[in-house]
Parts: sequence; C-alpha cells; structure tokens
Amino acid sequence: MEIAGKHVVVTGGASGIGRALCGAFATAGARRLVVADVDESGARTVAAEIGGVAAPLDVRSPAAIAALVERCIADGGPIDLLCSNAGIMVLGGAEVADADWQRIWEINVMAHVWAARAVLPSMLERGQGYILNTASAAGLLSQIGSAPYSVTKSAAVAFAEWLSITYGDRGIGVSVLCPQAVRTAMTEDFEGGGVAGVDGMLEPEAVAAAVMEGLRAESFLILPHPEVQKYVERKATDRDRWLKGMRRLQAMFFGTT
Repeated sequence: MEIAGKHVVVTGGASGIGRALCGAFATAGARRLVVADVDESGARTVAAEIGGVAAPLDVRSPAAIAALVERCIADGGPIDLLCSNAGIMVLGGAEVADADWQRIWEINVMAHVWAARAVLPSMLERGQGYILNTASAAGLLSQIGSAPYSVTKSAAVAFAEWLSITYGDRGIGVSVLCPQAVRTAMTEDFEGGGVAGVDGMLEPEAVAAAVMEGLRAESFLILPHPEVQKYVERKATDRDRWLKGMRRLQAMFFGTT
C-alpha cells in the first residue's frame, strides 16, 4: 500500500508512535490525515504541524469511534487506511483491580474491534481498504511484569489475524505493529525500556519508518525490532524451553518471585 493520495485516520495520534505515524503519512503525501485522540489539545497541535484534521476521540466508546468514522467519510470520502493505535500499560498480575483490567481491555482490544466494526462495511462495499492495528511484541512473546498488557496485546494480535483470514481475499489489507521498547510516555519511567528494552529502545520515528516499509510490502507482522521474529520462531519450536528462558529473563530484572 502506498500512502500518497490516501485518506488516513490515526487513533492515539497526539503522541508517541501515533504522532510519528501521522508525520510519516503526511510526508508520504496522504490526501487527508485525521489525528484522533482523547488529548484534544495534543491532536490539534499535531494536526497543525502536519496539515491534518484534529478529532477528539475516546476509544473506550464504540459510539464515538463509529461517529468518527462516519464523520470522516462524510467530510473526506472513503477511508483508505485506519490505524487503530491507542494503547495503555497496566503493571501487575492477577491481583490488578477489575476496573483496571476492564480499562486496558477496552483500550488495547475492544477499540480495535469497534474500529473494524465501524470501517469495514464501507471498505467491503468498495472491495478495498487497509487496517493497521498497533499491538506489541508482548502480544507475541508476553510481557514480564504485566499480565494485563500480555493478555490484551495477545488478543489484539489474534484479532488482527482473524481480520486478515476473514477479509484478506475481499480486498482488505491488515497489518499488526509489534514493537518492543519505544521511547514514549509509556516507557519513560523505565530506564533503557525495562525488560522490553533488551534489544534497544527505538525512537517513534524509527517505528514509523518500519510501518511505512511494512505497508508498502503489505506485511501482516510489522516488527521494528527484527530480533522478535527469531524469538517467535524459538517459542513455536520449543515452548517449554522458551518459558524457561523467559523465567531467566524475569529473574534478571526482578529476582525470583
């Protein structure tokens, strides 16, 4: 997929990876670029910088997502690429409060579901369209220190797989972005990116560059940290060995639990 001349919508576009994606898409010549975020001021700032359109959006609201898609189509024509990018981190395990489990589930998983539900009918009617969902390498490899993040990002990858299987032969392209540590507000409290930074922390712009390459190739998995592919293959080959390795990694950062 080439971005030039396309109508693109990015959720979580006010900061971090989303902001970098907006910049990359603008540079690539997107016809219309919508920066959607719960941070309205931040969305306006980014939109002004790139010549885009700002839109307030709380991705925890399916009605708000549906309304955004409807408004974008009415104002700018068919959406060519929807980037469902917003996400959060919650640390902890089974003891994490139900309210926090629900919040991260809605933002990291259901927002992708609601976005697809809103945009797919028009894409399927035209027989073309592209969905990019931001997940994480944690969705492929788990996240030491955060059960909610591990579970929700794994679900996000699974949903993207299902979308590709179900609609790939009907003109719908699907990619899922799975980076390790990226220098964003989510990682600012973790020196070197914490556990996820074992292969280095990337700048958001480097992630956006990997996305551009992945979209051009229409690759399902977009892996800004190429080492992740090797880890996924090891996991698939010998799950028990992989689990032992992950326990060693956990002990390295947190000691025995």
